[in-house]
Amino acid sequence: MFRRGNAGARGNTAQDDQGAQSLGADGTKTAEKVRPAAETAKGRPTPKRSEAERGRRQGITGSRGGSGGRSGSSGGRSATTSEERRAERLRRQEAMRRGEDWALLPRDRGPVKQLARDYVDSKRHLGEYLFYVLILVIILTFTHAPVIQTYSTLIALVLFVIIGFEVSVQVRAIRRLASVRLPGENTRGLSFYVGMRTINPRRLRSPAPRVKPGQQI
Repeated sequence: MFRRGNAGARGNTAQDDQGAQSLGADGTKTAEKVRPAAETAKGRPTPKRSEAERGRRQGITGSRGGSGGRSGSSGGRSATTSEERRAERLRRQEAMRRGEDWALLPRDRGPVKQLARDYVDSKRHLGEYLFYVLILVIILTFTHAPVIQTYSTLIALVLFVIIGFEVSVQVRAIRRLASVRLPGENTRGLSFYVGMRTINPRRLRSPAPRVKPGQQI
């Protein structure tokens, strides 16, 4: 009896060992099949956690470096663009000073305006000195002598009257010339244009004068 029981126990134990071995073998084979398949799908073995974290940190650093390179290149392009705009602005200012029509402001364009500029620039006017007289009057108003203040103000008023008379005479003369040389051209706004040209000092006029004082036009 005892012999049979021991034999049965031994048989069951042997069967369990064989089954465990067979399952273990199958499990091992299955693991061996699954692991190479996963590695094959990724093309590389699964990295450790420390390696993965180190790779992420390097990726962030690399992306910052890349953005810095792009910002540097964009900064170079913006610097080049600003230099081009500055060169274009200077070229336009020089062309405006020379009186080239494409660079002039709308208020200065047209043959009538060119005729008005030449007529005003061909003569000497008291209006050219209005700016300096006004500065002198402002300085004299701070003095404590009432007589000087009164006379300086009176001089400025007389100068304004003379300039107004000069501008009106010039406008009539320019209109006559325009009717002969430029028939059909619009002379609207000519009075204000001639007045502003007259009271500006000669060196500050824009476009710059192309005729000398006393020159026939």
